[in-house]
Amino acid sequence: MNRIAQERKGIGLTQAELASALGWKPSRLSNYEQGIRKPSLDDCRSIVDGLRKSGSRCTLDDVFPYSSNEA
Repeated sequence: MNRIAQERKGIGLTQAELASALGWKPSRLSNYEQGIRKPSLDDCRSIVDGLRKSGSRCTLDDVFPYSSNEA
């Protein structure tokens, strides 16, 4: 599970705005937010970087918390 949507909404960004900032289509971000697809580590870092550039103070662990169920 991830907290992309929670962080994104917390800084007032739409999916389309964050996806655009990342150079992605909104459907890709939506799939990650819904857990339909799992982002690579590089994608996770890009998402956190995009959130931080948009005003969030989140970390990688904030957005993608470790869960022993996912290991």
